[in-house]
Amino acid sequence: MQRGAGDAIEQVGALRAYAQGISTRALQAMHCGKGMPMQIHGLILAAGFSRRMGAFKPLLRIGEQTLLETSVQSMLAGGAMQVTVVLGHRSDECAALLRSTFPPEQVRVIINPDYATTDMLASFHAGLTGLPACDAFYLLPGDMPAIAPETYRRLALAMSQSGAMVVFPMVEERRKHPPLIAAEAIPELLAYQGETGLRGAWDGFAGNTAEVAVTDEGCTLDADTEADFERLKAYLASR
Repeated sequence: MQRGAGDAIEQVGALRAYAQGISTRALQAMHCGKGMPMQIHGLILAAGFSRRMGAFKPLLRIGEQTLLETSVQSMLAGGAMQVTVVLGHRSDECAALLRSTFPPEQVRVIINPDYATTDMLASFHAGLTGLPACDAFYLLPGDMPAIAPETYRRLALAMSQSGAMVVFPMVEERRKHPPLIAAEAIPELLAYQGETGLRGAWDGFAGNTAEVAVTDEGCTLDADTEADFERLKAYLASR
């Protein structure tokens, strides 16, 4: 069932108000004392059907863990204080798995109830509204578990030194995941309605974006197809 324009406007207004609260609390935390470390969280999007793969990606095995567990673990290892995971398809199974692996102070779950009829931007918005107060957060699709901890740390250092609202890792002069996004950006990101896809969300920060060159092959590996997944597994096994 499609929502009316009035419902959509009301929802966006509520999301903006919620995000303003997050941004204000994050700014207060950031400036409450000199030298206070940034409070960085993580946001992982894993609500989809995995249609191109032909198998449900989050629960595919990589060694002793699933792809989803490995993605969360890599973000925590990179310094995220807590990771929020947006689920949709088979959310009960994924949530139970995360609860059995990680303590609640490390991982939270948000459900995108409209995952079957919406795109990744809707999951992104759902995650933003459920994100706890923080200074900034990493954003990652749920099928990219091979990001090196050092990459996360370099993004955090670049943001603290530059004051940029968004920081991207760069591999061979191309932007890759995961960006690190300041909480101050949340209202504008929630207002963005996807006119040019999720990539277009960053256009509004063109003058306030930093880029960090990395040699992390993990930033180039995902699991869209079975061949991609085999390459990903081989890379992780070789590290």
